[in-house]
Amino acid sequence: MTEETLTITDQTGRLDKVVADTFVDYTRTQISKWIDDGVLKVNGDEKKAKYKVHEGDVITFTVPKPVVLDVKPENIPLDIIYEDDDLLVINKPQGMVVHPAAGHPDGTLVNALMYHTHISTINGVIRPGIVHRIDKDTSGLLMVAKNDKAHEALSADLKAKKNLRQYYALVHGEFTENRGTITAPLGRSKADRKKQAVVAGGRDAITHFEVVKRFVGYTLLKVTLETGRTHQIRVHMDYIGHPVAGDPLYGPKKTLAGNGQYLHAATLGLTQPTTQEALQFEAPLPDYFEQALSQLQPYAE
Repeated sequence: MTEETLTITDQTGRLDKVVADTFVDYTRTQISKWIDDGVLKVNGDEKKAKYKVHEGDVITFTVPKPVVLDVKPENIPLDIIYEDDDLLVINKPQGMVVHPAAGHPDGTLVNALMYHTHISTINGVIRPGIVHRIDKDTSGLLMVAKNDKAHEALSADLKAKKNLRQYYALVHGEFTENRGTITAPLGRSKADRKKQAVVAGGRDAITHFEVVKRFVGYTLLKVTLETGRTHQIRVHMDYIGHPVAGDPLYGPKKTLAGNGQYLHAATLGLTQPTTQEALQFEAPLPDYFEQALSQLQPYAE
């Protein structure tokens, strides 16, 4: 373990930012966690990350030993769309769980990533490298950080809504409009703890959609996320009366056969953390999705 001490002289601002600017080997996310855990103290007392430092403040913290990951690497094939020293973009197949959880201790994307390369440690033992996730039965693109600096930069861009994330969603029902925006706050459902729901006082959630093709009883949409809440597209589509086809949690019992919702993360735009280059990636509709579309009857307009 490493002992660190900082005496404030002319530094000003928030505690977490001042410490991160001084100790460049540690990320602001790590420092914020140490503040929350009470590991980092000011004049021997615990403070909030937003605490404004004062001249003469003595900041001390002990850097904990790195946690040895107990998630085992597995030689699972990956569809790697892009890779550099900082990140990967993966085209995840439908049915693959992103990270280990109850009922899914192995066979996940994280297990496969740990076999393939080094990944960041910011999200701890269970979710290393995972900047954002998509559901098990959603296919498509997601970004993975290979080091902590890249992870922090990618996460900051995600929080600031700088990424482009577009999906194809096959939904129940026929739309009269060609495009629209759903603005409805999301939170955990009070009726079913496994679900998210539109709730008063929930987290802001904004989803844009446009019609790609109309079918009898169904519509193919291109959906753009402005925010990225858990199950956002699935909940918002159900909220407006057009649940995602095949969705076992939010959709009707009578729906298209398959192994889950017909939802595909098709486009991902991001900024490379080191070079600041704007990157954009596309993943075509997978076979299961194309096959379902081929069996639907086009809507005669």
